[in-house]
Amino acid sequence: MIKVLICGINGKMGNILYDLIAKDSEIETICGVDIQNNKNYKIPIYNNFKNIKEKIDIIIDFSSPTVLKEELEFAIKNKTPVVIATTGLSENENNFIKRCSNQIPIFYSANFSLGIFIINKLIKQAKEFLGQEFDVEIIEKHHKLKKDKPSGTALMLAKSVSLKNDYPVIHSVRAGNIVGEHEIIFAGTDEIISFKHTALSKQVFALGAIKACKFILSKTSGLYSMEDL
Repeated sequence: MIKVLICGINGKMGNILYDLIAKDSEIETICGVDIQNNKNYKIPIYNNFKNIKEKIDIIIDFSSPTVLKEELEFAIKNKTPVVIATTGLSENENNFIKRCSNQIPIFYSANFSLGIFIINKLIKQAKEFLGQEFDVEIIEKHHKLKKDKPSGTALMLAKSVSLKNDYPVIHSVRAGNIVGEHEIIFAGTDEIISFKHTALSKQVFALGAIKACKFILSKTSGLYSMEDL
């Protein structure tokens, strides 16, 4: 049985991940880390990584960038693989993840949806064919409580269609309880091509993180992504 620590267990994604893991015969949540201990779980919930007593096989992180340094220092000390699903990371934090991946296996993705991965592949091909003749803009929509703007997924998609200095404009919408919607528009003369992905529930991302967890457990140190999975 794979023993998991969920970082951010009291958040919405942490709740969903905990419930899905409980239905999986190969994996179990053994403890959690969260600054808010307001959920009635039957497992220990710590407010930091220093007090953890359990033997952990892997960490799945759906929290915030503020805990990243402490989390990865704990993981390196204990030789624990990490699946990072946190968005809104700075360039320094991304570089820190890369450095830490020299010592432990780390799986990082801005989005754990298979659909987004496929769209990301397709828009790269579209950009190669269309070149500079088509303008590219991205519209991303999320619920009104999402803090980072633009989304990590939108930034990933923008990077995929950027050639030289033609970085696309990203339009961000924060409204209602939209789970996640990303549209990439290629607008040329008298024709428009668009790619759109809509997430209907947050379970999509949690299921992807569980797959990543099982995938990375047997890997050596390095930085892994949806491309590898």
